[in-house]
Amino acid sequence: MPNSYVLGIDQSTQGTKALLLDSAGQLLDKETLPHRQIIDEQGYVEHDLDEIYANTCAVVGKLLARHPDKEATLRCVGLSVQRETVSAWQRSTLKPIYHAIVWQCPRGAAFTSTPQVQAMAPRVRKITGLELSEFFSAAKITWLADHVPAFAQLAAAHDLCVGNMDTFLIHKLTHGKTFATEPSNASRTQLMDIHTVSWSPELCSLFKVPQDALPPILDSDSNFGETDFEGLLPHPIPIHAAIGDSQGALFGQGCLQKGQTKTTYGTGSSIMMCAGAEVPQPEHGVVTSAAWRRQGQMTYVLEGNINYSAGIISYLKDDLKLISDPGETAALAQAAHPQDKTFFIPAFSGLGAPYFNGKVRGALLGMSRVTGRNEIVRAALDSIAYQVTDVLNLIGKSAGAQVTDLRVDGGATRNPYLMQMQADLAGTTIKVPRDAELSGMGAAFMAGIACGVYDTAVLLQDRTAAIFKPAQNDSWRQEHLTAWHQAVQCALSYQA
Repeated sequence: MPNSYVLGIDQSTQGTKALLLDSAGQLLDKETLPHRQIIDEQGYVEHDLDEIYANTCAVVGKLLARHPDKEATLRCVGLSVQRETVSAWQRSTLKPIYHAIVWQCPRGAAFTSTPQVQAMAPRVRKITGLELSEFFSAAKITWLADHVPAFAQLAAAHDLCVGNMDTFLIHKLTHGKTFATEPSNASRTQLMDIHTVSWSPELCSLFKVPQDALPPILDSDSNFGETDFEGLLPHPIPIHAAIGDSQGALFGQGCLQKGQTKTTYGTGSSIMMCAGAEVPQPEHGVVTSAAWRRQGQMTYVLEGNINYSAGIISYLKDDLKLISDPGETAALAQAAHPQDKTFFIPAFSGLGAPYFNGKVRGALLGMSRVTGRNEIVRAALDSIAYQVTDVLNLIGKSAGAQVTDLRVDGGATRNPYLMQMQADLAGTTIKVPRDAELSGMGAAFMAGIACGVYDTAVLLQDRTAAIFKPAQNDSWRQEHLTAWHQAVQCALSYQA
């Protein structure tokens, strides 16, 4: 459809982006605003919901201020969000009762580690497809129930809303008219029955979650209501898709067929393989999630998640002050001493897949007198590739076939050293797209298809900008992975 435009919103861990796409599915422009990372001495991580909502409207306003001629022909918006991050707010006023508790936050470990809850781990996995973990939303909601008095007060008055970032933003953007979620986000709460795509009363009881405070689960490409972003648009447009950021990237990459696989290199990493319409039964260490439900048809994925991926690069810059710009890291890593054996274990908030250990902490291992700035930077980048490889190997084992073709997205894919190391360690061809913003673009594509701007051919466009092929043999690969696993075991043996 000519002269039609679609907005994509990518509300991620570090910030919020607005994307403007044309009727051919091309990214015309984007606007980004970061938000505060509220981290205390225990490593608890929070976000300010009011700040995020204000930023969501602001990025749309700033973007469209550069394109006033396109405002009148905006057709719809798709919403991609950070997953597992959970919040609670008053239904009648839309006011949060506490900060959003971020997916990285380990505060739920005190609950999930109790013998009573640990005994439920097999049952939790059977119902949800997920390993019992404090990194999913449910245990964070338990913490809210136990520590925020307003939670119980509002629940008793049936005036409590609990949801992930998609639910909060939709509720606010529609001024309270739509309270809803969809399967990709709901499946990451550890409260959704993966088989029935409905809330589990058994798990709501286990995690102290009042079921009437949870939103209805709609299709991912539903019309979630209209918004004008607090008067910034000349007319309201429908929110015609909502999806978790990792699933948004899978959709944006065109991974619609069983076996197609992508990795997102964001603050953390999601490694995800399309599993089709049937619920898969993966190896331990890999979980089952919903990809999306479109027009009533479910699609599932095999998935493994890493807590710290490109977030490590921010740590090098903002905390260690080893770099002033992320773009420096590739050259520094390539200049590192070839005999240095340093390993970086980025367990700042525990380790995700395949370890699911919230108590382990980060470590630098194997340092020598040749270890310096270059070597630490290289070890940090290598740790991203090692973690992704561990999950890829488990996903391949679960699927019965090695992943030989990996589509990637996220800002860190612009790092040629990292991409080549990933290809070498995984023994996999890496395809880097020309657009890094696949999460928000995937949400925009889904919304655009739902409202008639696009057809599914938009997902099949070749967006490849670079290809990295393995340059090392199996012997090299096995030697390096064995050393990495030894380093991880050293870190696991010391738990602060």
